[in-house]
Amino acid sequence: MDVLRTFVTGTALGNFAKAAERLGRSPSAISLQLRKLEVQAGQALFEKQGRGLALTEAGEVMLHYAQRILELNDEATARLQALEEMEGWVRIGVPQDFAETWLPNLLGRFARAHPKLRVEARVDRGSHLIKGIETDRLDLALTWGGLRSRHDQVVARRSIMWIGRAGFEHDRREPLPLVAFDPPCAFRTAALEALDGNRIAWRHAFASPSLAGLWAATTAGLGVTARTVDGLPEPLTPLTPEDAGLPPLGEIDLVLRTSRSEPHAPVAQLCALIREALASRS
Repeated sequence: MDVLRTFVTGTALGNFAKAAERLGRSPSAISLQLRKLEVQAGQALFEKQGRGLALTEAGEVMLHYAQRILELNDEATARLQALEEMEGWVRIGVPQDFAETWLPNLLGRFARAHPKLRVEARVDRGSHLIKGIETDRLDLALTWGGLRSRHDQVVARRSIMWIGRAGFEHDRREPLPLVAFDPPCAFRTAALEALDGNRIAWRHAFASPSLAGLWAATTAGLGVTARTVDGLPEPLTPLTPEDAGLPPLGEIDLVLRTSRSEPHAPVAQLCALIREALASRS
């Protein structure tokens, strides 16, 4: 399992030196593990690509099965550790960006591992989730933006991108049509600060309380939006600022927030699973 986890983590990070640091192993130990895996597979799993490594066809097959094996192993481990059966509720706030991608599957695996534990998930805007944490209506929440309390922890960082239809180019003679949430919204703030700082006129072309609404309006060509590429639907694409005539937007933190400084065991375990899942997607 250690070898498979090294293989999956290094492939996800695109760099086995980073995998060594994250997994707490030396680069030589990582290399030994990978050689062992290739010997066991009986085929080359990597091939040279420029200065780096790329997966061979056999490597792609191995990656697919390794991910499934690790998921099943982690679920079994969690289930065995839960023989004392944790009971009660875990109330989690989920950002809209991940509500239709990897997070529901993770919550499903967590719930199956703890059948006496009730998981209640709320999909909402970050400002509402933060209020849920502050009023103790949520045990943990994953939101975009900065730290607000000592309980908060930055678990990932993403580039903010201009998102639009392929080939979009801003005509400086007209205000930029912006698709965005009403405030408060960290992405809206980043976009307006960049536009105002570069003296680019803008207009709020479309507002929606849901991310799906923003994606739909942007797909329809009503304007551009500022977001990360998490959950990005087709046919939308990240726009290169230089090509689109727009300023760069920088980065944004993804923060794991808990209502208590020392969460009870089910919440702490779910936090650990979320951190691990995000690490493999960095």
